[in-house]
Amino acid sequence: MGEPVSDLDEVRRLLDADGYAYLSELPTGFDHFAFVSRLGAVIPQYDGRPVWDLVAEPGMDDVYHSRNTRALVPHTEGYELAGRPPRYVALWCVRPAEGPGGETTLADGYALLERFGEADRRRMRDTLHTWRSSEGLARRGVVIEARHPVLSEHGGRVILRYSQNNVDPAGDELLGRLLDVGERFFAREHRAISIARNALLVWDNWRMIHSRNAFKDRGRHLKRVLVGA
Repeated sequence: MGEPVSDLDEVRRLLDADGYAYLSELPTGFDHFAFVSRLGAVIPQYDGRPVWDLVAEPGMDDVYHSRNTRALVPHTEGYELAGRPPRYVALWCVRPAEGPGGETTLADGYALLERFGEADRRRMRDTLHTWRSSEGLARRGVVIEARHPVLSEHGGRVILRYSQNNVDPAGDELLGRLLDVGERFFAREHRAISIARNALLVWDNWRMIHSRNAFKDRGRHLKRVLVGA
């Protein structure tokens, strides 16, 4: 990316142009939370705290969960929330995984939508689906469910909700086709980013689909902040 990015205006430019910004070589003592908070209001995590620690949690290796070492499937964040999903997701690295894996993977969901015609996109706006929180959260007593279309809009911006495993197709041919095309699209088009120690990755959650590669090092530690619009 060339010179380190630490100017908020440049981050906003990259978010508009590419859907994400990766800030590396940040100075020691850089206040990631304060910087991210300048993008908008911070949304509480599932436990009510402003920051979610992404660390391997004991007893969670057999379920789909952000706090283990398994791969995640392509998704956007907050699809199961009653209101709008977070506009931005930010991750910064306290300790990267040693050995292979653990990369955050991103692909442009708006480019995925270009694979579908206008009639399909209208149906994606008009048809409600049931979105649910993950198995891992359910094990911790957090069960959230909401009804939303795949596509909605706010402030002139398209909002894409996407989950490879936590939305119920319920016999809907178009949703099934979206997930099938989306899985292959993501496998082909994603960019894998290994977030370096102290580096910060921010992306537009209304636009970008993301996942994570599996890894073995249980000492890997990232922090996550969600920002609203």
